[in-house]
Amino acid sequence: MSSSGPAKPRLIIRNVNAFDGVSGQLIAGADVLIEGPHITAVSTSPIGDDPSRATTVIDGGGRFLMPGMSDAHVHLMGNANGYLDFISGPTGLLFANTLSESKRMLLRGFTTVRDMGGDTAPVKTVIDRGDFAGPRIFPSQAMISQTSGHADFAFVYETPQAFGGSESRTDSIGFTRVADGVDRVLAAVREQLRKGASQIKLTIGGGAASMYDPLYTLQFTPDEIRAAVSAAADYGTYVATHVYTVPGIQRAIEAGVRSIEHGHLADEETVALIGEKGLWLSMQPFAEDDHHYPDPDRADKNRQICHGTDDVYAWAKKHGVKVAFGTDLLLEPESAPRQSVMATRLGDHYSNLESLKMLTSGNAELFEMSGQRNPYGSAKLGVIAEGSWADVLLVDGNPLEDLSVLADPENNLKVIIKNGHVFKNTV
Repeated sequence: MSSSGPAKPRLIIRNVNAFDGVSGQLIAGADVLIEGPHITAVSTSPIGDDPSRATTVIDGGGRFLMPGMSDAHVHLMGNANGYLDFISGPTGLLFANTLSESKRMLLRGFTTVRDMGGDTAPVKTVIDRGDFAGPRIFPSQAMISQTSGHADFAFVYETPQAFGGSESRTDSIGFTRVADGVDRVLAAVREQLRKGASQIKLTIGGGAASMYDPLYTLQFTPDEIRAAVSAAADYGTYVATHVYTVPGIQRAIEAGVRSIEHGHLADEETVALIGEKGLWLSMQPFAEDDHHYPDPDRADKNRQICHGTDDVYAWAKKHGVKVAFGTDLLLEPESAPRQSVMATRLGDHYSNLESLKMLTSGNAELFEMSGQRNPYGSAKLGVIAEGSWADVLLVDGNPLEDLSVLADPENNLKVIIKNGHVFKNTV
């Protein structure tokens, strides 16, 4: 054995039309060489075998090769478990369900996700170690909420923690963290960073899934939000905020938040301001039946949110806002496969090329804002290029011509490779 260690596994994907994640011009008839976890060559000339090393060859047959897709707003734990699981299920089952959903998400072609609420740093650890199949994870850890805020899942009869009450079930398992006042917000942010957060998630406005907060509510004072931003910046990262309304978005911007999650009830002036400030708008192409709620109040909140989708996308495009794609599916495990369908809905608002770039290199640009907290910062995500992470999909069909092929990953994603490992090959 050489002093440099064992040779890295060598994989060649031959004869593909490669979308590099950036350009609309495909690299026709390309060979792509993967060594270990990285792409080491993209060539329009055949890449030869290395007689001294075992090489696996996949004949792409002229199919479409693209970077693995990403989702900028998932709740892996929330996607995998229902409400009753959270309030009464065994903790071990919550994590087991999360690992199972992680594998299914990878097999839908999502090789990287930004998790926006849940104790997913341990899940990330075992996936990165190769013990389980799943996407790369940028964890936010617990969603931080005020009392009676969007991520307060305590029952109404329970004494708030600020008055000496005990943690709610969702706080105790690291899905949420209720914090009131500057000092507690600082502690909550630092707690998530201690647990491995890449970025911080704050809920600063009402939401559909929560019980106590109408959509119009403003949550956290400006001082509390600025405290969170400062604590995150001290660790070289940023705060993302759940918020829908104009006053909430404006408060977030003034406090130094760098990623607006949702924003579906914004007006054009506020969307333009997001673009002017160079901030990210992490949107979701919601349809009303993506989520189902047990009472008229939450169903009506969901309806209002969904009705704002078309306008906000149009204004964002008009004003050159940096938009990320996410799904935010939550508490309905049976709806998790909608992730693939939601990805194709981007085509209702953007060209197929713009949509594919958002799903790959675009989202990756947002992920890079975590700076030194970026757990995958030693190589590029979302692109097919020399030196990038070897996360690629071989697609039956051309999404640049027909984005809908991505809605059927079981049949149309023929090969799924993440970190240089082949997780699916049906060629």
